[in-house]
Amino acid sequence: VQLQASGGGLVQPGGSLRLSCAASGFTLEYYAIGWFRQAPGKEREGVSCISSNAGSTYYADSVKGRFTISRDNAKHTTHLQMNSLKPEDTAVYYCATVPGACPVADEYDYWGQGTLVTVSS
Repeated sequence: VQLQASGGGLVQPGGSLRLSCAASGFTLEYYAIGWFRQAPGKEREGVSCISSNAGSTYYADSVKGRFTISRDNAKHTTHLQMNSLKPEDTAVYYCATVPGACPVADEYDYWGQGTLVTVSS
């Protein structure tokens, strides 16, 4: 099982980025995908999750209305569209996966490498 996050970079406040999480070694359609972030000196924070059948999505209060999670099982990829970015969104973003529904806490089986998002003018 492998997950690889990509799409990070430097963006100005108010800008947008789309992160991708490429999955390999397992059948993505049976797995939920979660996105997390960790800023320097801070604890890891759950950002969003999409269930295996895309029937359920969850967002942290801090990103509701600005971020959108989606999945393309045929392309083995999940995306996190991030709009209206703020400096406090600066962090390393990770994706993780677990079979079925989005877990209550950070109970994911597999974690990918992160991608750095920097929001700064």
